[in-house]
Amino acid sequence: MTELLAPAGSKEALVAAVQNGADAVYLGVDEFNARRGARNFSPEELRHAVAYCHLRGVRVYLTLNTLITDRELHALASTARVAAEAGVDAVLVQDWGVLDTLRRVVPDLPLHASTQMSVHTLSGVREAARLGISRVVLARELNRTEIAELCRESPIELEVFVHGALCMCYSGQCAMSAIIGQRSGNRGLCAQPCRLPYNGGHPLSLRDNCLADYIPELMDMGVACVKLEGRMKRPEYVAAVTGIYARLLREHRTPTDEERAQLAEAFSRDGFTDGYYTNRKGDAMFGVRPPNARWPEEWFSALRAEYERGDRRMVPVRFAAKIVSEEPIALLAADGDDHLVTVTGVKPEPARTHSVTAEEAEQRLRKTGGTAFRVEECIVRVGEGLSVSAAALNALRRDALTALEAARTAVPEQRFGAYTAPESAENPTEPPRLTVSLLRAAQLTDALADERPEVVYLPIGELARMELKPWLDRTRICAVLPRIYRSADDAPLRAQLADLCRRGLSAVALGNLGHFAIARDYELEKRGDLSLNVFNSAALQLLREMGLDTAAVSFELRREQVRDLQKLLPCEAVIYGRLPLMITENRIKTDNDNTLTDRRGERFPVLTVTGGRSEIENAKTLYLADHDDWRNVGLAFARLRFTTETPEECAAILHAHNVGEDCAPEELTRGLFYRGVE
Repeated sequence: MTELLAPAGSKEALVAAVQNGADAVYLGVDEFNARRGARNFSPEELRHAVAYCHLRGVRVYLTLNTLITDRELHALASTARVAAEAGVDAVLVQDWGVLDTLRRVVPDLPLHASTQMSVHTLSGVREAARLGISRVVLARELNRTEIAELCRESPIELEVFVHGALCMCYSGQCAMSAIIGQRSGNRGLCAQPCRLPYNGGHPLSLRDNCLADYIPELMDMGVACVKLEGRMKRPEYVAAVTGIYARLLREHRTPTDEERAQLAEAFSRDGFTDGYYTNRKGDAMFGVRPPNARWPEEWFSALRAEYERGDRRMVPVRFAAKIVSEEPIALLAADGDDHLVTVTGVKPEPARTHSVTAEEAEQRLRKTGGTAFRVEECIVRVGEGLSVSAAALNALRRDALTALEAARTAVPEQRFGAYTAPESAENPTEPPRLTVSLLRAAQLTDALADERPEVVYLPIGELARMELKPWLDRTRICAVLPRIYRSADDAPLRAQLADLCRRGLSAVALGNLGHFAIARDYELEKRGDLSLNVFNSAALQLLREMGLDTAAVSFELRREQVRDLQKLLPCEAVIYGRLPLMITENRIKTDNDNTLTDRRGERFPVLTVTGGRSEIENAKTLYLADHDDWRNVGLAFARLRFTTETPEECAAILHAHNVGEDCAPEELTRGLFYRGVE
């Protein structure tokens, strides 16, 4: 049976989800999750929440799916241990360092790859399985054919978002909120810049996803779990949407017209979209919340009254009681989930005036009000001429239900490991060597190569169409694999790599979990690219084990955080260029000069990348060369990231960096190097 996973951004939302039919809920503790703006749960509240859910047969998944700094790793490990001791059923992760830490500290706790890990190919799913991950939350951009293919071939469970808000950018790959406002989406504080106006409209605001019409199809595909978005929304919204999807799953059907209307009434942005799933991308996917939209308070009030009553999610039990002479009264209780308990009470006494009957005992035992249990069957065997007080029968029932509750909420035995900080490694003392990344083959010129950059990064598709030999005596060429691609691209990418290896390729840049499988068979230097979101020393430790030779660190780290990383791999950082803000499956409508202009007049170039996707670049160019700080943080490599620059500009800017000349752009930014993110 496909699991229904509902959001629990607060205690009330958790109750709303459980009482309306969720099979599982996902929630956050403190600040280590991708919705830091939700109320979230304290450790003590988490224990109560897990007990509440497990008593009612509902699983609990903890979201630890943000990027974590070195200073936070120990606290995160403690949080994970508390969660395991509370009995959570799995943890969602994004950060490589968090993954590595949890595998050591709570080795028996199942791990799920968050959608922020950007897994969208079979190679990525298989690599997740290699890392010990038991479930992958697939990228929302996949269509029904791709999901079905993954379900047929996946060695682990797959989870699909079916309802709620859609990010414009591939999850885990958005830096727009961080760069513009220091509020990192990868740290759980997205300010939702995609909902703002650009070019006089809202070209980044997607309608909410709604796959209610495809629930039977997803079930038949073998999708393990369908997920509802909404940890920031009201509990009544959670109740409404969860209740409808629970019925669809239970009855293996599509929604009625009334249910479709109710989903829209609960919340929509000028309607819904199924564009990614049906592979019908375009204008119809976009919409905004009408400014006069209101919550349906009358309906929500009725929903709230229902879930607060708490009697919609009862646990059916079967009782078998025995009241016989000379033996303590006994009650066996079974819940249908393989939990069975037996309790005993007082011995019955000979009746003086009235003998207890089976009907009377059953009536007393069925009184389970105020508990989560409902008696669906009660068999009572009573000997003749015996008397048992109502209080004794009540106590017997209470003892049985208490024991059954304890059995249902018992935390399984687990192993725990002590937290150990990542290995120590001294920062290199020599200045970093300059590398350059280019967008187009035409940007690689003799003038640039004569500057002897350590490495030249170029998209693999560009390299496949050009000669490498003229450049190999002056630099090393690195093929950049597309950070977003599809399973069908695996074979062509492998073929291109094989051909480029024969022609002198030196290295390959990996920016996605699926890339590790593609590049593993080739004798190439493997360089971690920016989209791996390397944020802490534990991430470097794991990526070294996975076969990387170097790693680019996240540009959301500030100077001190880069300096304090244990350089378990040679590290690289961008010191010049436009930083990538978003990569989108939908092509972005732009001005005539391929830019987005925001409400303050900032102009963001939009590039077309592999697969016809759009990549938004920052309006201002990162520039750090007029200060020496980037030279003194332990970097092995410093990258100049060329995108919109002409070939002549690329060579001139590299030359200026080589000889120490000023080449500050007119519109410059220091990025996050000095200020970091929240």
